[in-house]
Amino acid sequence: MSSESEEQHDLSPRDSAEGNDSPPSRIHVEPQKESNTDLKQFETNDQCRPYSRIHIECQEKANTNFKEFVITKLQKNCQCSPAKAKNIIFGFLPVFQWLPKYDLKKNILGDLMSGLIVGILLVPQSIAYSLLAGQEPIYGLYTSFFASIIYFLLGTSRHISVGIFGVLCLMIGEVVDREVHKAGYDNAPIAPSLGVVSNGSTLLNQTSDLICGKSCYAIIVGSTVTFMAGVYQVAMGFFQVGFVSVYLSDALLSGFVTGASFTILTSQAKYLLGLSLPRSNGVGSLITTWIHIFRNIRKTNLCDLITSLLCLLVLLPAKELNEHFKSKLKAPIPTELIVVVAATLASHFGKLNENYNSSIAGHIPTGFMAPKAPDWKLIPNVAVDAIAISIIGFAITVSLSEMFAKKHGYTVRANQEMYAIGFCNIIPSFFHCFTTSAALAKTLVKESTGCQTQLSGVVTALVLLLVLLVIAPLFYSLQKSVLGVITIVNLRGALCKFRDLPKMWRVSRMDTVIWFVTMLSSALLSTELGLLVGVCFSMFCVILRTQKPKNSLLGLVEESEIFESMSAYKNLQTKPGIKIFRFVAPLYYINKECFKSALYKKTVNPVLVKAAQRKAAKRKIKEETVTLSGMQDEVSVQLAHDPLELHTVVVDCSAIQFLDTAGIQTLKEVRRDYEAIGIQVLLAQCNPSVRDSLTRGEYCKKEEENLLFYSVYEAMAFAVVSQNQKGICFPNGLSLSS
Repeated sequence: MSSESEEQHDLSPRDSAEGNDSPPSRIHVEPQKESNTDLKQFETNDQCRPYSRIHIECQEKANTNFKEFVITKLQKNCQCSPAKAKNIIFGFLPVFQWLPKYDLKKNILGDLMSGLIVGILLVPQSIAYSLLAGQEPIYGLYTSFFASIIYFLLGTSRHISVGIFGVLCLMIGEVVDREVHKAGYDNAPIAPSLGVVSNGSTLLNQTSDLICGKSCYAIIVGSTVTFMAGVYQVAMGFFQVGFVSVYLSDALLSGFVTGASFTILTSQAKYLLGLSLPRSNGVGSLITTWIHIFRNIRKTNLCDLITSLLCLLVLLPAKELNEHFKSKLKAPIPTELIVVVAATLASHFGKLNENYNSSIAGHIPTGFMAPKAPDWKLIPNVAVDAIAISIIGFAITVSLSEMFAKKHGYTVRANQEMYAIGFCNIIPSFFHCFTTSAALAKTLVKESTGCQTQLSGVVTALVLLLVLLVIAPLFYSLQKSVLGVITIVNLRGALCKFRDLPKMWRVSRMDTVIWFVTMLSSALLSTELGLLVGVCFSMFCVILRTQKPKNSLLGLVEESEIFESMSAYKNLQTKPGIKIFRFVAPLYYINKECFKSALYKKTVNPVLVKAAQRKAAKRKIKEETVTLSGMQDEVSVQLAHDPLELHTVVVDCSAIQFLDTAGIQTLKEVRRDYEAIGIQVLLAQCNPSVRDSLTRGEYCKKEEENLLFYSVYEAMAFAVVSQNQKGICFPNGLSLSS
């Protein structure tokens, strides 16, 4: 607005003294506690000042030819130069960017300590989670080793620990058990493990050329699922569709992990009791598993049960102590490793397997197996399962990397993180590994022990390499019940989420309901269905929020140009004949009727007024105030007001993000209905998207664009001036100055 127009129409209070250095006064609005019955009116003045509109010039959009646009893009992306090649390589392999700048004196001690501690923790967890994924222990060690190395090369987060994650292991295990059962291995003699073929092995699946044992086929299925999950993640990174993770809210992910934790606990319960039971799959597997457990409870192996109880008595208090004294301890006590070593020694020297038939880990070979490609014939069977696994994996990895980057003041590239976690699955799938992602518990340990850069992942990999080459066979006598206890104890964090529910309920009841629905569906149905139900329900909640959003009439804050809800604050000023209505949601086909009914209820129902006027005309009653006998009280109250007293309805569109065709049509109908009884409708604070929609939808003609305003105050000023120009004067001549 020009300086001349500012002098003509001063809408806001300003300091008259130019040299006044005193701080600006804050606007204070008292919240509404009771019904707003004593509203102040504007001060009056005998003169009406001239009115000046705000004019903003729109940006000119470049009229680019689509063909030219495509050619330009291709030329830009297909050009090759040394600098561009260097940027591409350095972008894909971030290690070349940060490793040459590595501060040895500052970072090496923290990286060595954190890498060593995480490596020690990963050894028992990798072996334990292998059971959860339906695999031999050696494959869990392979998975953790390769994931640590690859993320060191490709990852941009300095703190997250990438490796085995319990929920993904559970999802992999469900797919493996289904395919193993489908192939007929459950009913066949057990062939040698780890892909070794003996003369006595038989062709179990007549439609397949594969001849190997159950464990061999299990890792083939696991690696194939892992390969497909990695392909999906790399594809999402290439096409930049990371927005998919937006649909996985924090409440949804938390509920999903907690629900999956119940399934994990249930799947490990048989190891704690020493029972040999097939894993239940499909809908309701949690309930089915517990039914099988209670039916076979008499077959409990007392040796495994006692071992499990002893390990629980050691691990649970140790975890609590580590958590309680984490600020004082330089590194957490590796209780899991201590328990594994002690249990292995006790099982070996006590001959628990021979004397009490206790289930043990068995032979764990040293070294690495020859690379082997996934089974391409299995891809159609597991492609759908890999979608949910890939989404959960990259969503958790990206959210954790961004969380710790923000905490420590650096940035990560979400797209590169998707590439990193994708290749952490694709490459290891050729080396007998299964799906990995970031894990919160190990990431917290890594951070708390002084991790500075991704180099700590190399230290972790070296610890695992030492186990793979030398130490692994020493775990031969380790009881599976101990591994089951380690898995269950690591669920403590997810299961403790119930303690946060009261706070979550106070902050957002909708998020709490989403959490409960996702948790229950993940536990009682299945992990994949639980995730799908959670996503659908959370999207339904978003739609529900916009279907019946908040709306209110607005009043002016004294000595300001700010309008607030009259139902929320007291002492707001109103203008006779003008109603200002705010609708806090997009206006589209779902809530169009809610918008119209709320607007008519807050102001006046033009349909009923018009009907009353027609009825009055037939009876030749010439009264300004029309009341209809025999109608409901609400209608009588609406019609008791003279329609001429209300001359303008201002719709505050600041909270309307977008319009669809139904929304535009609704605004047209509202305007037409009000104009039929002599009330003008003005739209204020429309964002550019809404303005474009109104223009394309032909809401108003070219000469009627003055019905759109950049502020509510401007619309109100226009309403007063236009009514004064029509000769409709208010008592004492109302002005805009407050």
